[in-house]
Amino acid sequence: MLFVQNSKAGAKVLHFFDMCKYFMKKIAFIGVFLLFATLMSAQTHTRVFHEKIRTLRVAREVLRLDEDDQLHISFDEMSHDVHFYTYTVQMLTVSGEGLAVNGNLLSNEYLQGFTTRDISDFEHSVNTSREYTHYWFDFPNEDMRLTKSGQYRLTIYEDGNPDSKVAEVDFCVVEPLVKIDAKVRANTDIEYNGRYQQLDIDVAIDQAGSFQPSEFSLTVTQNNRLDNAVTLKRPTYVEPQRLRYINTKDLIFEGGNEYHHFDAFSCFYAGVGIDRVFHEMGDYHAPLFQDEITRGQYIHQFDSNGRFIVNAERTQDDDIEAEYMWVYWTLPMDRPFFDGALYVGGDIFENEMNLKNRMQYDNDTKCYWLTSLVKQGGYDYQYWFVPKEPLTTNRSPLTVTKTTTQRVDGSYWQTENEYAIYVWWRPFGARYDRLVGVQIISSNH
Repeated sequence: MLFVQNSKAGAKVLHFFDMCKYFMKKIAFIGVFLLFATLMSAQTHTRVFHEKIRTLRVAREVLRLDEDDQLHISFDEMSHDVHFYTYTVQMLTVSGEGLAVNGNLLSNEYLQGFTTRDISDFEHSVNTSREYTHYWFDFPNEDMRLTKSGQYRLTIYEDGNPDSKVAEVDFCVVEPLVKIDAKVRANTDIEYNGRYQQLDIDVAIDQAGSFQPSEFSLTVTQNNRLDNAVTLKRPTYVEPQRLRYINTKDLIFEGGNEYHHFDAFSCFYAGVGIDRVFHEMGDYHAPLFQDEITRGQYIHQFDSNGRFIVNAERTQDDDIEAEYMWVYWTLPMDRPFFDGALYVGGDIFENEMNLKNRMQYDNDTKCYWLTSLVKQGGYDYQYWFVPKEPLTTNRSPLTVTKTTTQRVDGSYWQTENEYAIYVWWRPFGARYDRLVGVQIISSNH
């Protein structure tokens, strides 16, 4: 399995990443971006809590128990001051109340080695308009290793104070004991070839030994989002050594529309989706072309399902030579939505909804707008509408807010989406949720 390792103290051994960088410098960026994002599937969830922390990235894959897989985690702090960062890892519980720290296990029952480790690798940006410091580390490592499968949260905090957390990374460790067979169909239980997609899932559990159906649960995410994630505690049918989740409305998702995309790899000319690039008052600026309401019209285009990649032309090391740019989104509209709020969604904003990606409406220009400081590279994004009142739903409590794309981009059964399926097993008397299967499928598979 391909994954990224990075050690700037010595020679870089980045086989796949180097290949991508070579082609990105030689051919059209968008094609390589799509290839890279497809192979490095996003199976982690990140959160940033400090405004000085930018571009938190994870070389993404689900870790396999008792293997040498690693997460390569990196982020920028927007100054040349040296900060003291530490990280720790905690096991989570996947319950009907949402993700929470597992209080049933001591850390030494799932973590081998130290419980904390300092982030010692960093490098200042070079010849950039805005100064920043790039930090990175790999996990697991020789000082910290995991001994159990499950859901985990890695917390990064400052000055040795766990209350001063600056970022979090949620990730999974799997011990493959089941086989997952799944398909996506357009003729859902609520409409035929319309706005939705439905999953049918079979879980073969031959390797799990004796079991009770109530010991298993299932989580499904679409494009690495949490707002519409689904957690099921009961299968539709139980067969010998098989659980079937068939014709259940809980596994119906909005198809949405393909993601918008912009390519900010150059400081000298406008890439895809960018109106112009200019330098003013010490910063680079990249206004995007105005978007428009497209509901009612499916537009087929290749995307990477919300991911991004850092890339800058005329550089040897994108991590420390890429510029930060002010990116401007505008969406003309005669009047604002009075029944909810509009957000720019995608990995660019950790697939969450908060003040940093909530759009504002300008009555003078008759448009929604958003401005954000973004590192050079290629980015996908969507427009997510959140109603004022929470929707009544029995979906996963991983988040309390469910969004919809139908207000701006529309929703269509033809849309290509990526679904990740996680199977959890908690045998009778066990004190934690074992992750015994992961399967990633595409709706055009």
